[in-house]
Amino acid sequence: MIMTKKVLILSSSPRRGGNSDTLCDEFMRGAIESGNEAEKVFLRDKTIHYCTGCSTCSLHRKPCPQKDDAAEIIEKMVAADVIVMATPVYFYTMSAQMKSNHQRSCVWNRSLACGRNKR
Repeated sequence: MIMTKKVLILSSSPRRGGNSDTLCDEFMRGAIESGNEAEKVFLRDKTIHYCTGCSTCSLHRKPCPQKDDAAEIIEKMVAADVIVMATPVYFYTMSAQMKSNHQRSCVWNRSLACGRNKR
């Protein structure tokens, strides 16, 4: 029996239909054809503020105080079995949208995200 996986695809292409976005669409098509659930999030359409380093999430174990779309994306990341991230490479690094998403996901560095209450 094949188990269905929840696949989350994060596209940080600045253009719909750009190279990275096209790769996301093809990966999504293959995932669905293989019997998995797949969802694509187009980061360009989301508001994700940069991390301010306030440590509310990591040290105080509380939700980030910023009011944007990052919490929704992080919830989807936690619920996913597979996370695919696609980004164009600018100046030898990922796009700003993807970098902001990574920074705001820093709560995963803490044991709370792993289901443990101790450090």
